[in-house]
Amino acid sequence: MASKPPEFDPQNMSEQMKNSAQQIWQAGLGAFAKAQEEGSKVFEALVKDGSKLQETTMQAQAKMAAAAVKASAMASDIGQRAGGQFDRLEGIFEERVAKALHHMGLPDAQDLADLQARVAALEAELKALKASVEKNSLKG
Repeated sequence: MASKPPEFDPQNMSEQMKNSAQQIWQAGLGAFAKAQEEGSKVFEALVKDGSKLQETTMQAQAKMAAAAVKASAMASDIGQRAGGQFDRLEGIFEERVAKALHHMGLPDAQDLADLQARVAALEAELKALKASVEKNSLKG
């Protein structure tokens, strides 16, 4: 035999809907409370993790700054050493060029300076002599 479908009872249906709505409301409140509780725990965990990350980052930045200072000092030291070596090399080069020029019979810097001084002295004497000749020619 086939069973009869239950009769439609509006009062029962209304009661079931109220119960269902009440349970849904309570489930929502429970979910909200749970989310609030878990949310504060998650927030606290995130703050703690963020603090650790910030501390690690600051330590890394301090190490990088110290390394940069050290590298700068090393670069400066290397630059000074290289500059000193370059000056020494330049001096050696100048000495050898001067010796080679001397062997070839070419004048060095001192010879040229002496020659310039002699030319200047001769020019001064010539100018004085010209002035004297012009002065005498105007008189006579």
